[in-house]
Amino acid sequence: MRILLVEDDQVLAGLLKQTLTSQHYLVDEVVNGQTGLELAVSFPYDLILLDVMLPKLDGITVCRQIRQNRKMTPILLMTNQDSHTHKITGLDAGADDYLVKPFDLDELLARVRALLRRGATTSSPILQWGELSLDPSLCQVMYQNKLLNLTSKEYEIMELFLRHPQRIFSQSSILDHLWDYDDPPSENTVRAHIKTLRQKFKKLGTSDIIETIYGLGYRLKAIEETLSFPTAVSPDNSSPSLEFKMLAIWEKSKSKYHDRVSIIEDAIRALSHNSLTEDLKEKSLRESHTLAGSLGTFGFPQASEISRQIETALKTEKIWDNNKIELLSKLVRDLRTYLSKEPTLTTKLVPIDSVKSYKYRVLIIDDNNSLTHALQEEALSWEMEIIVNNNLSQARESMKTIELQSIILDIGLSEGKETGLNLLEEIAEKYPNLPVIILSSQESFYNRIKVAQLGARFFLQKPITSQRIFETINQVLEESNLPTAKLLIVDDDPEILEFLQLTLSTRGFQVDLLGDPTKFWETLKTSSPDLLILDIEMPNYNGIELCQVVRSDPYWSDLPILFLSGHSDAQTIEKVFSVGGDDYINKPIICAELIARISNRIQRTQMLRKLADVDSLTGLINRRKSTQDIIRALNTAEGEKEFVCFAILDLDHFKKVNDIHGHEVGDQVLIRFGELLKKTFRKEDIIARWGGEEFVLGLYGINREQGLERIKTLLNLMRVQEFVNTSGQIFHLSFSAGVAEYPQDGHDLKTLYHNADQALYRAKSAGRDRVFPAQ
Repeated sequence: MRILLVEDDQVLAGLLKQTLTSQHYLVDEVVNGQTGLELAVSFPYDLILLDVMLPKLDGITVCRQIRQNRKMTPILLMTNQDSHTHKITGLDAGADDYLVKPFDLDELLARVRALLRRGATTSSPILQWGELSLDPSLCQVMYQNKLLNLTSKEYEIMELFLRHPQRIFSQSSILDHLWDYDDPPSENTVRAHIKTLRQKFKKLGTSDIIETIYGLGYRLKAIEETLSFPTAVSPDNSSPSLEFKMLAIWEKSKSKYHDRVSIIEDAIRALSHNSLTEDLKEKSLRESHTLAGSLGTFGFPQASEISRQIETALKTEKIWDNNKIELLSKLVRDLRTYLSKEPTLTTKLVPIDSVKSYKYRVLIIDDNNSLTHALQEEALSWEMEIIVNNNLSQARESMKTIELQSIILDIGLSEGKETGLNLLEEIAEKYPNLPVIILSSQESFYNRIKVAQLGARFFLQKPITSQRIFETINQVLEESNLPTAKLLIVDDDPEILEFLQLTLSTRGFQVDLLGDPTKFWETLKTSSPDLLILDIEMPNYNGIELCQVVRSDPYWSDLPILFLSGHSDAQTIEKVFSVGGDDYINKPIICAELIARISNRIQRTQMLRKLADVDSLTGLINRRKSTQDIIRALNTAEGEKEFVCFAILDLDHFKKVNDIHGHEVGDQVLIRFGELLKKTFRKEDIIARWGGEEFVLGLYGINREQGLERIKTLLNLMRVQEFVNTSGQIFHLSFSAGVAEYPQDGHDLKTLYHNADQALYRAKSAGRDRVFPAQ
């Protein structure tokens, strides 16, 4: 479920976002009403959490304009103004519910669940479909009263299906609901999650809970009327884990709240000297309002009430005498006193112990208590869980029982005759895919050679900061969590194909199999693999010939190719590499060797492709890559009788930006525009930078009129973007666009580009900030 959070108190927003994400909601966070409105009307959300007092556009206005745009997304207003008048105003503006700050997080989540139920087809707290049930308050999924052990994303998929049990969700739609717009994965990821969900249901005695509607997507399979329904389980409301996290957030952010109090103190001093400006008064009002709404949530109810009194005084008093100023000063001194104490968290908090609120779990094997303690304290901000073992025996037990994403090992640890190097040897043998980072206080070249031979990922020299360790962990884990690779295997031996599918799919690879080499070319185009595995000896066409065909095609020429063969003579091996093979493995196949070679080849290829295909400044694909993708889209559209919308976008007067504000500011403009493009268009759309300030779009299945509307939406978003130069000066920028359509305006990229470029020229001539179609 995707939630839009519009809250200008960034610390409170951070707490709310963490609380919601811990319950498997995907949260987009913005800090002003104008941006919130733009996102709310442009993207599909399941719920909007909206503060009333916001910069640029207040929450009531945002709510009203969302409804005027015929968006019926449930809206929960949040404010510290507890009066019937304000509630009525908010509800009349179209809000579905109203929550007064400071509020209980337990109550917030209950209201969120209620609003989501209201928008779905069920009104029951427990989502049910036959013998399948989901309890949102516990984040648990049950089948036949048996608990399913699901990952965070698997749970979110099941919640999406259960809230809309008769709806068919395409892979693209699932991505839109459950993944971040900034960095969505490929549709292959959805297929992989569906596959693992089916495997988990199969272990409980059924495999047909999720139904594939070919060509459309997935849905829950229709239920029989005779199926029984499980009973609900009452939630346990105790959660010291969340309290600890709230305290950690407060400790990290309390200085910001003290800074807010300082602004109020500045206003009081100005009052005493009769020099209070309207600007300082507005700032102090805003800060007291924020304090009143936030402090109670963090365990300072008295401070919250005092802040409310300060806000009321600043808002209502017109004439300030010495007595009134002294009374206000006392309130601020009391506020400081309460903030100097420890917060008291008395609210009943939602249980999240069973939910992974971290991205990674890392085992630290080290007896340096000060270092490990520092790592544990900082782990939350890095979205990691740190488990510390200070001896080798304990570490062995942890590796047997705990699912880990990485290990940090001090090789200087010893236990009898054993050392950290002995444990590293065991890890390399038993857990070859688990990345290990080595710590050592000894500068020994022998140790560096030894750990490199055993496959350790990095060698870090002590003394070292916790910051440097976390940066290294993050780098390792991001590299080891590359998108799932797709493999196409061509072999006429069905047993070999079955063996390879079993071996490779369990290691996270997506595998397409082909036993008939005469169907190779059409299978290659539909599969679009990341790596090709070819047998050499096959009927009709052998692997050598298939490799030559691939290498002779401009689009596929850089596809990694790995050969399998029972031949090991020098002549065969020489032939394999002479026709363009990247690697060669003898049969019978050694699994560990095969997986290592595939992984290394894919990682190397993906790294090279990224360097070759991506514009280093904006992160968009470049001209070369997008040209290939658009040509391929045009070829597909020809066969499918589909439209393709092609557009050229050019930033207006961009040279002046570089001349007036400097190239560094110009680069920031290009980066921001690239981010806006990625947020506005679909993940399957081709979005590229072709050089300078010129960008292109390739929109498959979109005609010219639809393309014009989407670009106009982008234009409206661009108009409100504020860019800041090095002197703090704010400026705005626009773009112009020319749009062409396949096949009406051309059957090839060259013609489409020419016609779109002519349209762009007319748009520029008509004045900046225009979008013109081809004629």
